[in-house]
Amino acid sequence: MKEQNSIKFQLIKNMFFNLILFSIIFTTFSMLIFLQLNRYLYVSVDKEIFKCKNDFQRYSQKSIVDIENELQKDIDKIANPRITCILRDEDGNVINATSFGKNMKTYVDEIKFDKKNIDKMYEISVNSEYFYRGTCIEIESVLGEKIYIELLVNINAEKQMINNFAKTLSIGTGIGIILSIFISYGLSLKAMKPIIRNYKKQTEFIENVSHELRTPLTIIQAKQEMLLQCPENKIIDKSEDIALALSETRRLSKMIKELMDLARSDSEKIVLDKAKIDVNNLIKEVSSPYIEMAQMQNKSLILNLDCKKEIKLDSNRIKQMMIILLDNALKYTEENDSIEIEAYTKEDRCYINVKDTGIGISDEGMKRVFERFYREDKARSRETGGTGLGLSIAHTIVSLHGGSIKMVHNKPKGCIVSVKL
Repeated sequence: MKEQNSIKFQLIKNMFFNLILFSIIFTTFSMLIFLQLNRYLYVSVDKEIFKCKNDFQRYSQKSIVDIENELQKDIDKIANPRITCILRDEDGNVINATSFGKNMKTYVDEIKFDKKNIDKMYEISVNSEYFYRGTCIEIESVLGEKIYIELLVNINAEKQMINNFAKTLSIGTGIGIILSIFISYGLSLKAMKPIIRNYKKQTEFIENVSHELRTPLTIIQAKQEMLLQCPENKIIDKSEDIALALSETRRLSKMIKELMDLARSDSEKIVLDKAKIDVNNLIKEVSSPYIEMAQMQNKSLILNLDCKKEIKLDSNRIKQMMIILLDNALKYTEENDSIEIEAYTKEDRCYINVKDTGIGISDEGMKRVFERFYREDKARSRETGGTGLGLSIAHTIVSLHGGSIKMVHNKPKGCIVSVKL
């Protein structure tokens, strides 16, 4: 229960981490877009203002009367209709008030003059309704008297565009963050799936190992205790008990060896010693004792070998795999059944098929047969000394060689283990 809560906590933690990350990305991206728009939207406005500013600079170094007259005469020629030009004297009073209409003069009177804005770009608002962007120019007469020119451009349209864009961007960012909640959960779940799967496998593995170890240990302990209860008996009197204890000891030893092989494969510590080998000869060598064993059990083991070229493999590991497959074939076949080993090459690949006409396996078993400790008939497996690890080890060996292994039904009965190396 604690472990499950820990996994859920980690899932939620990962989700919030991803959510924060997505939120930062969306917010940063939105801010960059907004700042870029805000910056480039006023480029054309500033160009117009600077052009007028440069044109007005040539009126300096004249008498103050001449400057006033020339400015009022040429102001409409220099400034375009979009630019409002306000001429002010040294005290900030408007000189060209008569050039404005009645309504415009009211707004001009509302504009406060500040000498700190000379040669700087600034923004002002009138009645919090009209917004202007502009600059102030200082023109000095030959006698040192000064006239100030305010160049203002109405930016209500730009402000409205920025506000609308900001709202759209905010809505888009909000939707993105809401979507990122689901995306974050999905990504967290996907990232945690291997951990959850491995945790379940580990839990199941520990349970299976505990169960498999407990049974032989219980039997061995029971038999040893029975021997202690009758210390005066001869060995021959307790031979069956001793034989059973030894059998369980051997099964226990085999299981531990198989578990060590699987542990090494999981930690990728198995190093293959590959060399070109004759697959036909290797199968003949491994199958030789099994042919005799099959005959003793009134079964037939047939070799159909046609591997025409040498394949680069780890011979010891392939032998181990073949022993596992042959052991299984013998265990799950009955009298008068047959086993066939088929080997051939195709497109530089080696194919090995172990076919039998035994008891077969269910469709569900086909899907799980290579899982550790999976045994369809546990009672029969225990009788034959099976641990449920053999096919899992065979699968590991084939995977280490970059091949594949599968089990299919053999019509009309039995099964086929097909290996591609």
